[in-house]
Amino acid sequence: MIKVYPYENLGHANHGWLDARHHFSFANYYNPERMGFGVLRVINDDVIKAGSGFGMHAHKDMEIITFVRSGAITHRDSHGNHGRTEAGSVQVMSAGSGIHHSEYNLESEDTTLFQIWIEPKEEGIVPRWDMGSFTREAVSGVLPLLASGRAADQYKGALYIHQDAAISGGTVKGGTEIVQPIKGQAYVLVSSGEIEIYGKALPKGTGLEVTELDALSFKALSDAEVIVIDVPESIN
Repeated sequence: MIKVYPYENLGHANHGWLDARHHFSFANYYNPERMGFGVLRVINDDVIKAGSGFGMHAHKDMEIITFVRSGAITHRDSHGNHGRTEAGSVQVMSAGSGIHHSEYNLESEDTTLFQIWIEPKEEGIVPRWDMGSFTREAVSGVLPLLASGRAADQYKGALYIHQDAAISGGTVKGGTEIVQPIKGQAYVLVSSGEIEIYGKALPKGTGLEVTELDALSFKALSDAEVIVIDVPESIN
């Protein structure tokens, strides 16, 4: 089963320095029918103005994954971690027993990113932060693995997350068809371009819930960046 969530139907908050679209209930956006998707709790499609960002604030017991689409974001936290994550890169922060952090766009251009929150399979772990750069070359097979907590993915170069979930993503050249395996259930993001599923064109910004399928087939109608978040069917 596939459910489509158009960009224009997502939750929206414009704070001036931050223009955010919410795939699930978040902050002042509340939709009782959109409280998450299994262990997937938050997906925010953010545009952060140059010289702006999120000041130091706290998190606990959450896996927070940031996929930078353009520009860059600079991270600092209370455990001494500091790094700049640029377009084509992903950062992971395990909030665990508690951490304070800030995320700023110190660039001269707007930064666009997806902020993804996944509930961990265990609470109270030692907080951690990591970042990885991934190829932006066109994909010819399945989407490359970006982050995973599955034992089978341990040596595949993915960033580690504390959940039996996997995030894959990459650029698909226009005209290319992809068959992406799904282990649990998946939430799909059309980050750029346009794809086609079952004859329906889905533009940039679209979100899709995919359930009861062991693979998702789609075709890129133009060069498209696609992210697939594969999570357990139920909360552990």
